[in-house]
Amino acid sequence: MKLKAILTVTFALMLLIIVGCSSNNGANEDNESQGNASDDVRTIDFITEDTPDVQEAKLLSDYDAERPDTDLQIETIEQNNILQQISLLAASNDLPELFKYESNQLGDLIDNGSVLNVEEAFNELGIEDQLNPAAVDLLKQLSGDRGLYALPVELNIEGFWYNKEIFDEQGLEVPETWDELLAASETLLAAGVQPFAVAGKERWPITRLINGYIIRYYGANAMEDVSNGDLSITDEGFVEAVTTIQDMGQAGYFGQGVNTIDGDTALDTFLQGQAAIYYSGSWDVANFNNEERNQIGIDNIGLFNVPLVEGGEGKLSDWSMNAGLTLSISAEKYDEQMAEWVKEAFTGYGERAMEEMGMVSGFTVENMPEEISPLTELTLETIDKAENAALWFEGRFNADQKLVAEQNAQLLVNGDMTPEEYLESLDAELTEW
Repeated sequence: MKLKAILTVTFALMLLIIVGCSSNNGANEDNESQGNASDDVRTIDFITEDTPDVQEAKLLSDYDAERPDTDLQIETIEQNNILQQISLLAASNDLPELFKYESNQLGDLIDNGSVLNVEEAFNELGIEDQLNPAAVDLLKQLSGDRGLYALPVELNIEGFWYNKEIFDEQGLEVPETWDELLAASETLLAAGVQPFAVAGKERWPITRLINGYIIRYYGANAMEDVSNGDLSITDEGFVEAVTTIQDMGQAGYFGQGVNTIDGDTALDTFLQGQAAIYYSGSWDVANFNNEERNQIGIDNIGLFNVPLVEGGEGKLSDWSMNAGLTLSISAEKYDEQMAEWVKEAFTGYGERAMEEMGMVSGFTVENMPEEISPLTELTLETIDKAENAALWFEGRFNADQKLVAEQNAQLLVNGDMTPEEYLESLDAELTEW
């Protein structure tokens, strides 16, 4: 009986030990599970263009690297394919948290609730003062007055950057009329200097030149007047503009094989002193400030506005402006953690972009860096002096109209399409809508 009692007590004690160990193991598993949950890292996907030195991607990546709870994953896509890729992702309800896009093409994404109203979000986060009011107004116009659904990570003024040394060597003055620009181009070509570096492969640099002539012929609101029906894309000024750009291409002013030249190559052609003039925006100032890439020197680069057209309505105080590819946020993936990320990432963004990249953005800069590049200072002064901002050629086109305008521009400079055919094909696309 004593042995039986001892065995019973021993069994009971063993059972208690087993249960206790099991309970402790369960507690440990729960603790480990909770610990893992607290250690979870949120992946933030970001789709951007694959152009060299995408400054905002580096700024946001540097910021995210300091956060232990998030991991910014950047995917780059050829700029010409971004619209299509984002549209496909939106259709499958799989937009990334962040993505670059053309702000004037956001209409459908806004209407179906795919993108975040960033004005409302910034107001709720208490950082609405971080946005430049002029940039906000521009983006609201481009959204069809739907509101603000994109962030102006850059704010650009466009014009002709030129090599001062080459101009001096050839005895050239800054042209104020298109006739003077064409005469200067002929002088440069005769001297064995390529007049313009043009990235025809990217398409838009060609339509920018067309647009430059148009806004000097009809004024800064030319493309808005087309959108409103006050002008026809086949009117005389458009024919004259398209003919002028085709003649420039055929004369060799853009160099050989212009439609095979990408943006990187065109930029380097200019910065290595192989072309005298380069039409671009202030987004390239960061590249101009890069001493390793810029072989001609910052002090050797000047800027002039699109020249006047004889008898035209445009003014030299009017500048083409844009916000580049803007940054949008997925409405579905915007949660409390994402809101915190956005608040911290874009507080002081304008100052970081200016100080670290020499980049002008659509964010406010309260404390200007003591030392900034002369070209950055020139950009800021030019923006301040601009009386009117003109949209780019495709600024009010939808995706299909934009495609026709840009693809056919390549045929135009090659001489494979007449100016009349170019404008008639674009008019047909505009009429369908």
